Amino acid sequence: QVQLVESGGGLVEAGGSLRLTCAASGRTFSSGTMGWFRQAPGNEREFVATIHWISSVTEYGDSVKGRFTISRDNAKNTVYLRMNSLKPEDTAVYYCYAAPRGFSTYWGQGTQVTVSS
Repeated sequence: QVQLVESGGGLVEAGGSLRLTCAASGRTFSSGTMGWFRQAPGNEREFVATIHWISSVTEYGDSVKGRFTISRDNAKNTVYLRMNSLKPEDTAVYYCYAAPRGFSTYWGQGTQVTVSS
């Protein structure tokens, strides 16, 4: 089992920044990916960003490219999402996930991000 705990969400004005943190505990893994999805009320869950645990290769959703940056600290089993130039349409619950190679995907409980106009 892998437990994921997100933090760093909150209320911010448009144009502002936030940094989300996702700390993993329990089973440790040496390969796979971690990242973020988000879900706004009435919308489907949307891919935000992912990072490969070994190579650090990253991918981003089209709506956040150039504004969001994902990074990780292997020693701390932690993934970060730096969000700059936030827009009201970024308002959503942000979910961290971990997909260890060969195992099921694990999800965090989510953290609310609200961007006011």
